[in-house]
Amino acid sequence: MNYSKYIILAVLWCAFMSVQAQNIEKTLSKEEAIRIALENNYGIQISNNNVKIAANNKKVMNTGYLPTLTGNAGAVYNLDNTEATFSNGNVTSLEGAESNRYNASVSLNYILFDGFGRRYNYKQLKEQHNLSELQARETIENTVLQLFSVYYNVAKLSEDVALLKQSLKISKDRLERVQYQFDYGQNTKLAVLNAEVDVNNDSISLLNTRQLLANSKRDLFVVLGKNELPEFSVDTLVTFGLQPQREELYKKVTSNNVTLQQLEKNILISDFQLKSNKSGYLPSIGLTGTYGWNKNNNNAAAFVATSTNTGLSGGINLTWNIFNGGRNRIQVQNAKINLNTQQLQKQQVTLQISRDFNNAWEDYQNKLFVLQTQQKNVQTSTDNFNRTEERFKLGQITSIEFRQAQLNLINAINAKNGAKYEAKLAELQLMQLSGDLLNSTY
Repeated sequence: MNYSKYIILAVLWCAFMSVQAQNIEKTLSKEEAIRIALENNYGIQISNNNVKIAANNKKVMNTGYLPTLTGNAGAVYNLDNTEATFSNGNVTSLEGAESNRYNASVSLNYILFDGFGRRYNYKQLKEQHNLSELQARETIENTVLQLFSVYYNVAKLSEDVALLKQSLKISKDRLERVQYQFDYGQNTKLAVLNAEVDVNNDSISLLNTRQLLANSKRDLFVVLGKNELPEFSVDTLVTFGLQPQREELYKKVTSNNVTLQQLEKNILISDFQLKSNKSGYLPSIGLTGTYGWNKNNNNAAAFVATSTNTGLSGGINLTWNIFNGGRNRIQVQNAKINLNTQQLQKQQVTLQISRDFNNAWEDYQNKLFVLQTQQKNVQTSTDNFNRTEERFKLGQITSIEFRQAQLNLINAINAKNGAKYEAKLAELQLMQLSGDLLNSTY
């Protein structure tokens, strides 16, 4: 048998499949897009850094609960001209007399009580860390929403390109048909010209839509935090997973909405700040301890030539700022006002979020209805186009009527695709309000 022929065919087939595989664009799934955005998006990385800073700030080393240990050391050199008169009448005169002193010590300071100020400061730092985590979550939610806004725009334009390709094929087939009819005297030159114009218009629409698709892919890569050639396709399948009823979903809004949770943390922080300021009315008690070494080398005029001292000392001190010009009182008053401001802001934002939820719910329901209606329009337009195409092939209608049926079908499919993605984005906005955006399926 001649095996060389089969080997050549196998090599050609493998080469063909390799080329085909290279031409297939990689599909960027929704889950993969989220993973890449969470890893690379610059806004998310900045928020994560803020969380790390807040986590460092809440550590016990930053609260004042630990003692301070200070080391000191020094040396002094003197070169003096000295004239000394002693009690017995002797006089000593020195020129260029040298003396020096050395010292070293370790001091320990610890505050036993500061009016509960550090206690409330510590609680404040912990709540600021919790607030930074909520702010990071809000950044992630906004990024995910922005991601899907761009992702679904890419999906919509991808479907538009596929639709326009099909429309261009239909227009070219029509041009070929009317040209054939004209050649055999069964149609006019006007029909051929109209068909050529429609082919050109479809080609231009396809070219422009491809450009919009390329731009939208670049926008998506910016959200993903990547700087690569965006040669990929996206998943155009859309599923709707929002199940709860309106009342059940609204309960989630009041308990899980990230903006409301941030306002609650701000109220706690303001309350701890008020209590911390009130601690200024109370005294503070501290402990001190020092271990020191001192050595003096005196000049000849001194009674003692050299002395060395080492020792341990300790003490307790009480400090009470009885009156500091009224600054404590002003700080307490301002803290009370700030606490009231935070409470008013929560009431205001709660009212706004309630309005936003009602608007988002009705918008979602309306978009679902529009989607269902557009799906029916696609079915109707498809049936109409199929019948029109049959009559056109039989010569029972003009090419203009056929073109109108073609445009009606394209517009119906395009409207249905747009309604599909608009309804999904409305659902995602509703889920963000309820605090379920990061826990849902996309």
